[in-house]
Amino acid sequence: MAHSGNRTVIYAALVGNLLISVTKLAAAAYTGSSAMLSEGIHSIVDTGNQGLLLLGLGRAKRAADRAHPLGYGKEIYFWSFVVAILIFAVGAGVSLYEGIRHINHPSPVRNVMINYIVLGLSFLFEGAAWLFAFKEFSRAKGRFGMLQAVKRSKDPSTFVVLFEDSAAMLGIIVAFLGIFLGQLTGLYWLDGAASVVIGLILGGTAIWLAIETKGLLIGESAAPEVVAGLHRLVKAHPEVEKVNEVLTLHMGPEFILVNLSLDFRNDATADQVERTVTELTKEMKTEWPLVKKVFIEAESRSRFSDHPLQPAEE
Repeated sequence: MAHSGNRTVIYAALVGNLLISVTKLAAAAYTGSSAMLSEGIHSIVDTGNQGLLLLGLGRAKRAADRAHPLGYGKEIYFWSFVVAILIFAVGAGVSLYEGIRHINHPSPVRNVMINYIVLGLSFLFEGAAWLFAFKEFSRAKGRFGMLQAVKRSKDPSTFVVLFEDSAAMLGIIVAFLGIFLGQLTGLYWLDGAASVVIGLILGGTAIWLAIETKGLLIGESAAPEVVAGLHRLVKAHPEVEKVNEVLTLHMGPEFILVNLSLDFRNDATADQVERTVTELTKEMKTEWPLVKKVFIEAESRSRFSDHPLQPAEE
């Protein structure tokens, strides 16, 4: 997914969540619903998170400098991880606290119809934002399944908003059930129980996001088909006798670093080696535009005989 598409999805979610959060908090103050308060906090956290994603996308676009010669692409990974922490610490933490407090000291919800109206409108708005995010994600994931696409994605902004919107819609349903069942049965602690469930939903979402973004933050290789393609290009050059090692690393969603260790033929001249390196670099960047930097080392095969990353012979 192009970053322009990501920004559109994030802006839409940010504006929607900002309006929804104000409405939910006003309804919570007016009716005294714990579940509605948790939903208001949830929407505030989502609004802040989308602001952080936009910040990360902007900072990741900065040009390389002396301090960061490979650029700032990983900024988006850092801020996506911060989003996961905020969802867990603020969203889940406050919702759990508020829910437990209301379970211990239950009270009836006032003017309950206000909550139903706000939750219904929120579900429509969140549903529209979710549909928009889902369409963008579906366009980006291609032939892969949902979970596989998330694991393969090197751009967390493609799935963070979708995760947040999914959790938001599920939270609205839980809040509605908690308020409705509490009024229907007279068990007013159910409103607090709904708040606890919302907190658990947020906690689960945060943990999943943290797991998915951690690998990107530490450093992940390019997709398997890219690595296989690099091997194919190298082996097409007769001056290369063996491929010792192919290392790839995503320095950002749109930046792949490639490091090759090649064993050139013993009778290859310096001019042939230089020409091969130049041609390989050009071919890689042409076939995979995300490949921005290529480093090629000429090394003996014997040094890699027992190397754990040694590619399998075909």
